[in-house]
Amino acid sequence: MEYAINIADLFKRYPHAEFNSLDGLTLRFPKGKISGLLGPNGAGKTTTISIMCGLVMPDAGTVEVMGLNARTQMHQILQKTGIVTQQIALYPLLTAWENLSYIGGLYNIPQPQLQDKIAFLLERFGLQNSAHKKVKHYSGGMKRRCNIIASLLHDPELLILDEPTAGVDIHSRAMILDFLQAYNEEGHTILYTSHLLEEAERLCHEIAIVDNGRLVVQGTIDELKHQVADVHTLEELFLHYTGRSLRE
Repeated sequence: MEYAINIADLFKRYPHAEFNSLDGLTLRFPKGKISGLLGPNGAGKTTTISIMCGLVMPDAGTVEVMGLNARTQMHQILQKTGIVTQQIALYPLLTAWENLSYIGGLYNIPQPQLQDKIAFLLERFGLQNSAHKKVKHYSGGMKRRCNIIASLLHDPELLILDEPTAGVDIHSRAMILDFLQAYNEEGHTILYTSHLLEEAERLCHEIAIVDNGRLVVQGTIDELKHQVADVHTLEELFLHYTGRSLRE
């Protein structure tokens, strides 16, 4: 099996922190699938993604993304990877078209090809009529959709999404989830994190649950549910492995 993501013995402690954010995390996700990285607040999900994207340096361990070393080949990784962060990574005073033209330019996409791609994706995500409106005037769902478009302009082999539907309306959420399934069916790999477990249950071929910076369990949802008595949903499975204590 080919792996899109291969993480081994990953450690990270931020300055002045009492505990490690990542404490020997080891996991692998296959190419061509939708994989879910799940865990409570503070489990280490965002730190893991930040290391994969070159935003944070680990203290120890190895990370390979699409067969490339995250310490030495980050430029090549970013050419193959689209990243959708929790925060909206758009300029609010620019229009959607201006934002996407600027971001596409960073990938050195030829202008005729880029303009066609922007027009196609704006229509695909239902934003064609608002293409020349400033992003600051967009609703939350529109901003999320435009944020996803920005990650797709270079047609990445791997799409990484950190809470992509946080705070969006039901219609935007349905559209985003439908798109992700179709994008995967075209042969792309997706890594997805969310606190909305019903989304993960619908989307993911397999999941990894992490807590306290370590892998708790990994496998297909059906496999994992069958391993625990009286567990019928992903939410029940999640609570079984992470407990019911409130997290900060």
